[in-house]
Amino acid sequence: MALFLGCPVWSFKGWVGNFYPKGTKSADFLREYARRLTTIEGNTTFYAVPALKTIQSWIDQTPDSFRFCLKIPKAISHNGKLADYVERARGFVDTMRPLASRLGPMFLQLPPSYSPKLMPDLATFLDAFPQDIRLGVEVRHLDWFDEQHRSALNQLLAERNMARVVIDTRPIRNLSGDESIRGSAYESLLEARERKPNVPVFEEQTTDFTFLRFIGHPEMEQNQPYMKEWVRRISDQLSAGSDAFVFCHSPDNYLAPEICREFHHRIAAGVTIPPLPWDEIKPDVPEQPSLF
Repeated sequence: MALFLGCPVWSFKGWVGNFYPKGTKSADFLREYARRLTTIEGNTTFYAVPALKTIQSWIDQTPDSFRFCLKIPKAISHNGKLADYVERARGFVDTMRPLASRLGPMFLQLPPSYSPKLMPDLATFLDAFPQDIRLGVEVRHLDWFDEQHRSALNQLLAERNMARVVIDTRPIRNLSGDESIRGSAYESLLEARERKPNVPVFEEQTTDFTFLRFIGHPEMEQNQPYMKEWVRRISDQLSAGSDAFVFCHSPDNYLAPEICREFHHRIAAGVTIPPLPWDEIKPDVPEQPSLF
């Protein structure tokens, strides 16, 4: 079992001087990121397939233990029926194979328009997907969360040893007094909330790994009830021998690494796991400052 923690980006200038050492250049962002966290949610591949020299640079800047969890390109997932793009998906996988041990689970994010009526299409695509590559599937059409379709999708994925990606946006939805943050540093929260899918949250484990996307609030205390729930779930899964990939977001990404660190410290309090690389680094950067 292994716990992998990461963010949706590494190229974030706002981390220089807190998460990254002061003076870190853009060219060194990935190297510094991989010195602290253990995985990355590869959203860049949703928009463009990287060149081989880019992939090689990723390899050069990360340890063998690091994992790139890459999103299937939008040209495949958001362009009609998936079955029409099987060969393109295989080609994408082949392009990313040089990552070798660094290649973590890929994930297929389906658009809100992709409903359970397209289950046969999804099954065809999953059956054709390379079986040696771990895959997670994220659905957004609300009908997938009705009990009948939820169970059918879980069975479909379990039969193929694939994960159902869980996105938890509750920390940025269950707020009191939304108006209180207008004009403050958290105003972006209102816009971020509208962009994220408001779907039910279930404990879905259909294979030997969990894939969680946790959308955190910029005030850490607002995340605590939901983190407590996930820490219990993930600890149980790790204890049972499963892997867990946990990706922490926040509206402006500033707090995302700190949410990762909080998850690790809480899980490590109850389960024996390796230290977070970040905690092994000498304090060459100050502690991330409070946002409030």
